[in-house]
Amino acid sequence: MSDSALSASRKKKRPLMMILLLLITIGACGAAGYAWWMLHKQQPATGAQAAQVKNDVPPAAPIFLALDTFTVNLQTPDNDPDRVLYIGLTLRLPDEQNRATLTEYLPEVRSRLLLLLSRQKTADLASETGKQQLVQDIKQVLDAPLVKGQPPQVINDVLFTAFILR
Repeated sequence: MSDSALSASRKKKRPLMMILLLLITIGACGAAGYAWWMLHKQQPATGAQAAQVKNDVPPAAPIFLALDTFTVNLQTPDNDPDRVLYIGLTLRLPDEQNRATLTEYLPEVRSRLLLLLSRQKTADLASETGKQQLVQDIKQVLDAPLVKGQPPQVINDVLFTAFILR
């Protein structure tokens, strides 16, 4: 074969090779673009589904009953009358029915709390454990029915809004 025939066959193969490489590159870019589009399309759908589930069941609004502050003398070993507890309380309740009942019987509620708070000891209330125990005691005192024949009250939590131990 002559050199001119060899160079002519090479010239014919180059454009064919370039076209083949160009088609492979375009196909790979198209496949990558399609894969990216499919992944990008699925992510917002998952987020939208999560938002849809959250929107279906909105969280219940908290129901609080704020009580006026209490000031009581505390028990001390030396009967020091200057030991005073100034405490503000807010009750977290499960529903409006409990709130209405507690509001209706507010003098009874305050009386029970005053009796409970006046039995407290200064040393107990100074620690975190003592404060947590006071929360449990308040729940127990207020859970009992306010009048005979009434169902027990439900107190979800007792929150301190003021706590001064002097």
